Amino acid sequence: MVQAVETSESIETVQLVEKVEGTDTLSAAETVETEQVLASVATEEAIHRTKGILRLGHKWTLVKTAAVASVITAVIWGGNHYIVSNMNQVYHVSVNGTEIGVVSDVSMVEQFEASKVKELASSQQDLRMVVQEPMVTYSAEKAFMGKTNDKEVLDKLTGYISAYPIGTELLVDGKNVGVVKNKETANQVLEQIKTNVLDKKKDAKVRILSAAAPVESGELQKIEFVQKVELHDIPIQPQDVVNPDELRKKLETGDVQPVQYTVVQGDCVSCIATKLNISKQVIYQNNPTVVDDKLKVGQKLDLTVLQPTLAVRTVEKVVENQEIQFDTDFEKDSNVMLGTDETLRQGKNGMKKITILVTKVNGLVIEEAVQGEEVVVQPVKALVRKGTKVITGQGTGKFAWPVQSYSITSTFGYRWGALHKGLDLTSPNKTILASDNGKVVYASYDNGYGNHVILDHMNGYKTLYGHMSQMYVKVGQIVEKGEKIGFMGSTGNSTGVHLHFEVQKNDTAENPSKYLNR
Repeated sequence: MVQAVETSESIETVQLVEKVEGTDTLSAAETVETEQVLASVATEEAIHRTKGILRLGHKWTLVKTAAVASVITAVIWGGNHYIVSNMNQVYHVSVNGTEIGVVSDVSMVEQFEASKVKELASSQQDLRMVVQEPMVTYSAEKAFMGKTNDKEVLDKLTGYISAYPIGTELLVDGKNVGVVKNKETANQVLEQIKTNVLDKKKDAKVRILSAAAPVESGELQKIEFVQKVELHDIPIQPQDVVNPDELRKKLETGDVQPVQYTVVQGDCVSCIATKLNISKQVIYQNNPTVVDDKLKVGQKLDLTVLQPTLAVRTVEKVVENQEIQFDTDFEKDSNVMLGTDETLRQGKNGMKKITILVTKVNGLVIEEAVQGEEVVVQPVKALVRKGTKVITGQGTGKFAWPVQSYSITSTFGYRWGALHKGLDLTSPNKTILASDNGKVVYASYDNGYGNHVILDHMNGYKTLYGHMSQMYVKVGQIVEKGEKIGFMGSTGNSTGVHLHFEVQKNDTAENPSKYLNR
C-alpha cells in the first residue's frame, strides 16, 4: 500500500473523491466546488494524488471506479481551462532601477511620458527648456489573475520628470554682462555692435592732422573685439533674461550718461579739450559738423566720453594719392642782391600712392602704419638763380609760409585768458622751411615747444618753429629763406603732428598772418 502525502491539498482531494464515490451524480454546485478545488492545485499533482488515493485498500466496485475516473478527468480538464483563461500579461515598471508599480500596457506609459515631456518642453514660451527624463525599464510577467495599478504608476512617474529653462550668458573678459535667450540672439547683438562701429564717420580732426589727399580706396582687413568674448548656455530663471537692445547699449556705452556742452565766447576745440581733459578726437567724432577749429557761440556739442564694456578694433587698408612737392635747385650769384631771384626752370609736383594700415578702436585712430609707396608721377625740380649779396643773416622783411600746401588748424589769439602766440599748420609735405633769411639762435628741446628752432633775422624780427620731429640746423648757422630747417612732428606739449609757427617783433609775438599774407 502506498502512503499518501498528508497535505491540505491531498486531504481536500481525498474528500472530493470520497464524495464522488458516495454518490451516483454531482449537483451543479458540487461540480463548481470540485472545479475550484482542482483549480487550486497543479493539474499533474492532482492526477498524481488522485492515483495515490485510488491505490488505497478500498474495494470500489468497477462501475463506481469508472464513474469516479470520468468525473476526475472532467474536473481536471475544467480546472486547467480555468487557470489558463485567468492568466494575465502584466509589466513591472522601474524608474532609475527602483520599481514603482505594475501596469497592464507599456505603450500607455510611454505615451504618457512623451506627453509630459512635450508639455514641459513648451511650458516657457520664449525660453528653451531642458527636460530631465528618468530611465524607465519594463519587466514582463504572466500572472494568474495578476493585478495592476496603472494610475498610481503614472502619478509616481510624473514626479520623476522635471524641466528647467536655459539661456545664453555673455562674458567679457570672464565677467557676466548679461543673459539672452539663445546664442543666436547673442551673436546678433555682437554683430550689431560691429556694424555700428563701421557705420560711424571718420574722425574729422584726424583727417586734418594727417592732411591726407582724397582716399582712392579703402578695404576692411580685420574687425574684432578687443576683449575676450565668450558665450555659454546655463540654467536660468526667466527674470534673468535681458532685452537685446539694452544689452547692446550697455556693451557700447558702459552705462555712461550723455554730456552736452554749450560753446561760449573764446572757445576753440583744443581749448575745450584741455579744459575738460578729453581728446580732440572725441569732440570731432561726436560732432561731425565741426570743421577745423570753427565754433559758434551757443553751439551745442556732444562731449560724451563713452567707456564701452566691449571695444571694437578695426584694421583698414587705405590707399591715398599724395602730392610730391618738387624741390628747387639754386644757382647762387654773389653779384645779385639777396632777395633777387630769377626762375630758370619751373618746378612741377609729382604724385605717389601710399598704402596705409589704419587701426582704430571704436572708430578712433590709434595707429597708422605705412605699408608701401608707389611713385606715379615724378616731380620736376625748379631751378632758380638766387642773389646772395647780403649782410650775413639779415632778413628781407618779407616772410614766406614755412610749409607748402599748408592747412591752418589753430589761429593766433587769446584762449581762456592765455595767448596762443602763433599759427598751427599741417601739410602732406612735412618739411619745414625758413620763413626768411636769418641766423639760428636756438635749436633744442623744451617741454612746451618740444624740438624747436628760433631764427634771428637781424632786423628786429625772429621766427619760431615748434614741435619738430627732426632739426636740420644748429645754433650759429646762417640759413636762407626757403631753406630746409627741420621736419614736422609732435614733440613737447602737442596733440598731433603739426608746426607751431611764431613771428616775434622786438621779442613780442605778432600775428603771423599779418606778415604771411601780404
